[in-house]
Amino acid sequence: MSLSDGLLALSTPLVAAILAFVVLDIFAIVFSMSFVRANRAARETADGQIEIAGKPVKSLSRRDFFRRSLLTSLIVFGAQFGGATIAFLWPNLKGGFGSLVAAGNIDDIKAEISDAGVAYNGTGRFYVVEYSGSASGDVDYATEGVTAEGIMPLYQRCVHLGCRVPYCGSSKWFECPCHGSKYNGAGEYRLGPAPRGMDRFKLEITDGNVVVDTSEVILGPARGTDTIDQPPQGPFCVATG
Repeated sequence: MSLSDGLLALSTPLVAAILAFVVLDIFAIVFSMSFVRANRAARETADGQIEIAGKPVKSLSRRDFFRRSLLTSLIVFGAQFGGATIAFLWPNLKGGFGSLVAAGNIDDIKAEISDAGVAYNGTGRFYVVEYSGSASGDVDYATEGVTAEGIMPLYQRCVHLGCRVPYCGSSKWFECPCHGSKYNGAGEYRLGPAPRGMDRFKLEITDGNVVVDTSEVILGPARGTDTIDQPPQGPFCVATG
């Protein structure tokens, strides 16, 4: 897997969670050190009291120190939990993966497909492919809501072990670089260890604008499904095992 694929895998929620944990941990360390310093200063006072601006200040007892430390720990834990919750819900707040994703104008998407073979949406982690196949057995993508006006979104994740599956320009298939699973242009299983075809998402097209619902993954079709009858159009990009 390339470095760019690895960076794509580092999602916005994960980055937000990491930053939240780092900031809160630094806060907890600084806060705890202040208690340690206060307790040490109190112990060094001969009579157990120090004077600040002429006023006696009672030293911090061991019991008070541990009580405040426990309270601080609970506050930090609650803040970390809240930060993690916000990070988990971040896609729904920002319109990224896990929510409704605006994929763009259908004419622009079809133009990109015509030029590159697929249209890729990094925010939603999906490809948009052109689709004009017909129902096969129990598989009818139109009734599943995953295709409309000749396009269909496919989840970039390989259903075998989760690697990102690139599109091969020569074979016109999707080929997983990790373990060699291969799917035709409609994301239907063809070769390799994958248990089914590529997963997909529902979409809606309103006034020419495509919106893909990435909050629900529609499981890919079973092995043997072939609605487009597409053999490889050229050499494979990933060698077969």
